[in-house]
Amino acid sequence: MTAAERPSQPVYRTVANKLRSDIAAGTYKNGVRLPTESELASEFGASRQTIRRAFHDLVSEGIVHRVPGRGTFATEHNSRYLRQLGSIEDLMNLSTDTTMDIVSPLRRQVNIEAASRLRLDTDVVYGVTFRRVHDSVPFVHTRVFLPEAVARHVLDSPELMEGASSTSTLIGLLEPHLDAPIARADQSITVAPATAEVAEVVNCDTGHAMLRVDRLYSNDRDELCELALSYFLPEHYTYRITLRR
Repeated sequence: MTAAERPSQPVYRTVANKLRSDIAAGTYKNGVRLPTESELASEFGASRQTIRRAFHDLVSEGIVHRVPGRGTFATEHNSRYLRQLGSIEDLMNLSTDTTMDIVSPLRRQVNIEAASRLRLDTDVVYGVTFRRVHDSVPFVHTRVFLPEAVARHVLDSPELMEGASSTSTLIGLLEPHLDAPIARADQSITVAPATAEVAEVVNCDTGHAMLRVDRLYSNDRDELCELALSYFLPEHYTYRITLRR
């Protein structure tokens, strides 16, 4: 990596983020050793002390463990899915290592609450329900609501038909068709019990404690274009977000 290619963030964070992504993608599954400090120092043009700091962060998070005399290995978490989020692109990149299984296809419906949160003049929205799966384990149930003007772009998408399974994300399907790009996602996180529908889809007990994540997406004209309500299984999902100053 040349000086011109160096990111603005500290190099140890760049190294740690790259290793997190590789681990989430399954690059170091089944006992495959991570690169050594020397190998990473050469790849990133950094000191071994910098690489050691990156490994320290990953060990602290429980993502990797070090075996004296053997090296550093990804920690098995019984199919726990780790995703670090810092941008809209990170959300779109869920498609790189998970699948989207459609539970209820995109269709027109009346939903007063969703329409209100999308600031619509009508109670009519288009909704789709799906789950995401990582390593054959379902870890989240999501309901997405779209204004009609947005939904019409993807009404005929095969990825949103009943029973479809793909490596797509909904915002990834929408983005090429929108007049203005998605520029912002406002998010709230709470704990909520699994409803009967959620429990059936992600294979847990009704009432099981879930991580509920609500996201409202808007474009660069500050127009709301998607509401997503997700219930994550905490035993199969680790949520990590980077805050920068």
